[in-house]
Amino acid sequence: MPTTRRRLFVLIVATVALLSVPSATQQANSAQSQRPSPPVLSGDWPVARLREVLLARSAWKPVPSIDDREKWAALSPALKTRITKDGERAVKQAIPALPATQFLEYARNGNRSRFEDVMFRRRTRLHALVLAECLEDAGRFLDGIADTVWAIAEESSWTVPAHQGAQKAKVGLPDTDEPIVDLFSAQTAHSFAWTLYLLSDRLDKVSPLVRPRMAREIERRVLGPYLSRDDFGWMGFSKRAGRPNNWNPWINSNVLAATLLVEATDARRAELVHKVLRSLDKFLGPYPKDGSCDEGPAYWGRAGASLFESLELLQSASAGRINEFADTVIANMGRFAYRVRIGGDWVVDVGDSDPHVGVDHGLVYRYGVSIGDPLLRSLGASGASEANVELNDRSIGRAVFALFGWDDLAKQRSTPAPLPRDVWLPSEDMQLMAARDRDGSTGGFYVAAWGAHNDQSHNHNDVGNVIVFVDGEPVLIDVGRPVYTSQTFSNRRYEIWEMQSAFHNLPTVNGAMQMAGRKAAARDVTYAASDASAELQMDIAPAYPASAGLTSWVRRVRLNRGRDVTIADRATLGRPSRDVALNLMTPCDVHEDSPGVLRLTCANSKAAGGAPVVVAARFDPKTQSATVEPVAVDDMQLKRAWGDRLNRVVLAARDSRDTFAWTLVLSK
Repeated sequence: MPTTRRRLFVLIVATVALLSVPSATQQANSAQSQRPSPPVLSGDWPVARLREVLLARSAWKPVPSIDDREKWAALSPALKTRITKDGERAVKQAIPALPATQFLEYARNGNRSRFEDVMFRRRTRLHALVLAECLEDAGRFLDGIADTVWAIAEESSWTVPAHQGAQKAKVGLPDTDEPIVDLFSAQTAHSFAWTLYLLSDRLDKVSPLVRPRMAREIERRVLGPYLSRDDFGWMGFSKRAGRPNNWNPWINSNVLAATLLVEATDARRAELVHKVLRSLDKFLGPYPKDGSCDEGPAYWGRAGASLFESLELLQSASAGRINEFADTVIANMGRFAYRVRIGGDWVVDVGDSDPHVGVDHGLVYRYGVSIGDPLLRSLGASGASEANVELNDRSIGRAVFALFGWDDLAKQRSTPAPLPRDVWLPSEDMQLMAARDRDGSTGGFYVAAWGAHNDQSHNHNDVGNVIVFVDGEPVLIDVGRPVYTSQTFSNRRYEIWEMQSAFHNLPTVNGAMQMAGRKAAARDVTYAASDASAELQMDIAPAYPASAGLTSWVRRVRLNRGRDVTIADRATLGRPSRDVALNLMTPCDVHEDSPGVLRLTCANSKAAGGAPVVVAARFDPKTQSATVEPVAVDDMQLKRAWGDRLNRVVLAARDSRDTFAWTLVLSK
């Protein structure tokens, strides 16, 4: 189908989808066959056509450089103050060392954080100095920029130790003869490329050798290997690599920026861009048509958001001729950002997501503008201020787009954040229901539950999990993920308690927790919603090993709007057992007021001194007994969300039987 006709088709379908009201009951995967196929970017834009539509490097001005004094002078006083203070703070800081033994810590003891923290500080120092120099154009930050650039250029590798296994020498010290293109080598090339563009010729005042060195390092470490190799798994060209995750758009967006900003030869520029499009196709092709990011909301910022950055750069670098934003899948990827937002920074933290995920206001707002979605625009605009313009992100490209998009965003910042009443994401990789008492409000009950399978990218064994919030407070939670170590992505991943089903709101049967793998999946998944209620039902028995002895475990999660949340479990076992229990994770204080009634006092986010939320959790004391187990939180990542302690409530079977029918009701 010609490009123009295909775009018209997907635009019509997208419009119909926005206007349509779903039926009350939907089979889990019905929407899969009702969406148009994802676009084939590389087919739409072959190399020859790219050479025609891409602006010459010298003609492309995506944002004002240091030479555009009027635009930098026009920034708001608050933004100027932030930029200046960040630059003055950075220039006083010593450039931290990166010794070989610190690089080796990952191989020796699994610690990846210490090296990465130092490596990232070098880059954020560079970004702060570059922005400050662009603002002033007085030369006082140029030496600091040159020092930082030179230190980064002298690094043996721009790849972090945890990703060094892609080299033939495997994990350990980097082989300087084999540059590896990973997340952070590509992001460093991005940083160097934007530094070259933004500062124009100013670094020549320090030395005429700085800029050529930067360009050579970009080529040697990233662009050259990117173009010559197809065997990096994240590219998607190897069948053994499986479906690409966030690495694909994250790396490709950085390679694309470096290409467009630095590559001087038109023919090679088009060739590099086309390879980026071929690789992005591998990400888009199998992507769920409902836009679900199974890696979790925290990874959306480097998955869907990075794809958006790539398409935004291409649209800009082609003077608008490359425009793929009418595509339904690309639009739904953007909408995921508000569909899983509970309220404030709280999100439905599936996979390795953190429970708190902030909004990159400028990027989200531009995404909403590009796809014509007022709700996504509202998410970007709501709560935006000069204080939270993202200047300290490790992406200087995001920072400059946010700076020069601020005036437009500021006009909309009083817009309330979208809080949709009902969400249903039917793809087999997600099967997520989210529902609240009323549209646009965190008041009352909010529930999210999901089915899917245990072979997601960044998977936790959590088929059938459910989380509940009341008046914006977490009551039943998904704990989230701890700080990454070498164990996280090894064959010992599910020894980490946060990844296990016993520490989600799920049953343990005959001592068996859920297993990992694609076959560990929900079956017979149905969803229904009305003005009175929303409900997700599924059989989660296939997620458990044979040792559990399960024939079925049918879970029904129901929000009765304005009244309660009900979790009803019906189980059938192959033989009678008493070793059956339902685990519930909560940050709340738990007291058993009377048999079958637990009082949950929840004050996790009441820092301003408001009254805590109190919820009653009712169960049948004749069939279940309750035990409250404190769970110490010693991981720094999780401490920020939950403090030092969580509670696990274990509702255990009182007698041996081969069928169970348990109901838990949460009410105010």
